[in-house]
Amino acid sequence: MKKHVITLVLLGAMLLGGGIFMVTGSKELSLTERRTLAQWPKLTWQNISTGKFMSSAEDAAADQFPMRDTFRSMKAYYLRYGQHQLDNNGIYVTDGNAAKLEYPLQDASIKHAISLMDKIYKRYLLGKPVKCYYSVVPDKNYYLAAQLGYPSMDYEALLATLDSSLRMTYIDLFGQLDENSYYNTDPHWNQETLLPVANALTQAMGVPAPEVIQTLDAGEFSGAYAGQSALPLKEDRLRYLEIASQDSCSVLDVANNTQIPLYNLDKVGSRDPYDFFLNGASPIQIITNPKAKSNRELVIFRDSFGSSISPLLADSYAKITLVDLRYTYSDVLSNYISFTNQDVLFLYSTTILNNSQTLH
Repeated sequence: MKKHVITLVLLGAMLLGGGIFMVTGSKELSLTERRTLAQWPKLTWQNISTGKFMSSAEDAAADQFPMRDTFRSMKAYYLRYGQHQLDNNGIYVTDGNAAKLEYPLQDASIKHAISLMDKIYKRYLLGKPVKCYYSVVPDKNYYLAAQLGYPSMDYEALLATLDSSLRMTYIDLFGQLDENSYYNTDPHWNQETLLPVANALTQAMGVPAPEVIQTLDAGEFSGAYAGQSALPLKEDRLRYLEIASQDSCSVLDVANNTQIPLYNLDKVGSRDPYDFFLNGASPIQIITNPKAKSNRELVIFRDSFGSSISPLLADSYAKITLVDLRYTYSDVLSNYISFTNQDVLFLYSTTILNNSQTLH
């Protein structure tokens, strides 16, 4: 009887302690999942009467549960090794390389992306002395999914639709990449492998290829898929390339009117280590390089993949303007860019094209 009482007391203490911790020890961010966690709602009559309190409390209870990451890992282990489930949270792992399922091809999303690019072409580029190009960055599934039996989008249909719709020159990058061109724990391509991509782009656009003088190492990092999969993936190395004229480059973040580095070592241990490149996402950034191998200018409409290829192209172009339409609107571009005598490149990943509602 005494043992039963002790057991009940310990169990009650654990439940009480866990409940107190959940309510009072809330966390704002999940570094492993890279998202904001739900917070406990305020206890007000309006929240209670509308049902908002209970709904918000359920979300907070799930996000603020003690040892949440530990239980997520246990679940992932069970599904992978106990149930032999091929993916967890849409992420599958093969030989330590994680990728996220991206299928099927979303026709409405592709049409939206094409409509936006065509709108920009007609409004700012048509009839102007500019050369227009577009290129597509395949996600890792292009190289991994089919050979492993996972579903993937119809890449041929995607490229055919773009080709029949866009009045620009296409630059093929699919053949310059493979499954080793990406980080194992992250969806992004690895800059260390991108010199063939930079050479393909500069050759197609008629400027000298960049000159890389050395590869540097910024340390280890765990990418987005490490936390999302909840599996113990080996950390990647964040290696980056130094171009010959790097010391003469300067980068302006237009939104904040501040100078930022090409490579920010302080970001390696941050919530998103890929922000190491160009300090992370920003509406408009301008790279200038008076010692570039040409006096040409380039405008890149880009997503996050553009952050790591642009520092290489800075050796080839005297000025590069980066536009991220996830954070600004195409209607205001004339306030910042005068489209004349430039090369213009639309560089988007298949993931963004297939989820283009983020582009404005």
